[in-house]
Amino acid sequence: MIKLTDFIKTPDINSTKIKFNMNSGNVNEKAWDMLLEDKQDWIEINAWKKKQTNNNFGSAKYVIALAQYYPYGPEYFVFGGIYKIEKIEPEVFDDVGYNLIPMEDYKEYRKRLIIKLAKPIGRDVYNRLYARVQEQLNPEIYELSPDVKLGQFPGYQNVSIKHVDLQQIVSGDEPSWKNALSYVKGVYVITDLNTGQLYVGSASGNTEGIWQRWSSYSNFQNPTGGNKEFNIIHEKTPSYITQYFQYSILEIFDTKTKIETIIERENYWKNVLDTKKHGMNHN
Repeated sequence: MIKLTDFIKTPDINSTKIKFNMNSGNVNEKAWDMLLEDKQDWIEINAWKKKQTNNNFGSAKYVIALAQYYPYGPEYFVFGGIYKIEKIEPEVFDDVGYNLIPMEDYKEYRKRLIIKLAKPIGRDVYNRLYARVQEQLNPEIYELSPDVKLGQFPGYQNVSIKHVDLQQIVSGDEPSWKNALSYVKGVYVITDLNTGQLYVGSASGNTEGIWQRWSSYSNFQNPTGGNKEFNIIHEKTPSYITQYFQYSILEIFDTKTKIETIIERENYWKNVLDTKKHGMNHN
């Protein structure tokens, strides 16, 4: 076992806090999702200052920020960086109360390093002194991913991934994703997060199911998947699809399902979501 405090050092361990971020105040948005997309919310939940002093940084000069890595379980956390702490004066409470300055130390491990605690912790003890965390929670280095960690396949009903994540999953041949998506046919929806328009498509072929169809979208040079409408968008603004497209699954089918059945369901969803008139389907 490699202890966390043996692996990550700070300029002053006695002036360092470690923060175990779980869900934000909005329970629909988890800390790991904020970190993964580098949202401003990620900084804010770490810099938030409450009236309860045990939840604040006190005289600490540095903080190690972690996000609960829920694809693995409640005792797993992913490293989100080390920050230098500057207090905001005059003091404010129940608001952002600190300026957090990202440090270069261990920057290459952000979103890749997974630690495991001896047991899950409660929300009332998520802020700890780093000098004492090893004896209290016994965190160990569990995994160092070669790339940004995306996690295990979350289940067909929970698939909602950005284009850049799809590219990473396909290029990395992520086993759990490939296995899950290769063994089903299906109807899917692509969302343009910029305009809100939808495109309904299907994977009805006999080989490698949704995985094969979505792999065609993940091509770094041509992310259109052979779609004429997407090709127009790509030619006009090459970075648009990568920046704004998101992929989700509407229905799945056994690989033995007839093509006609899947096409029928694809047309059903086009009508329900009105994607011919108000979306990106033109047939």
